[in-house]
Amino acid sequence: MSMKVGSRQVDGVVIVDCSGRITLGEGSVILRDTVRELLAKGNKKIVLNLQDVNYIDSSGIGELVSAFTTTKNQGGELKLLNLTKKVNDLLQITKLYTVFDVKDDEAAAVKSFK
Repeated sequence: MSMKVGSRQVDGVVIVDCSGRITLGEGSVILRDTVRELLAKGNKKIVLNLQDVNYIDSSGIGELVSAFTTTKNQGGELKLLNLTKKVNDLLQITKLYTVFDVKDDEAAAVKSFK
């Protein structure tokens, strides 16, 4: 199953609903393109909703870090929402949990932007 994304606006924050697998190839390219397009349109507050992402490989993790860095370098913020247990465990193991601002509740994620 390939990755699918859809985005929606909530109070000036763009929530990107991701589903499927973020893996080398199509999944990571879709994520990269989506984040770059949002930034190009001036969206600086981005939340990646990973509720329906069932698998991320090392390339997918790299893409999350890249999206985070790109967003930050352009004066924006990127946060993660609704991690599955697998993805959460992966971020804990790689110590990236401390890098990302991770939320479990969409309303709290939207409110957390300054």
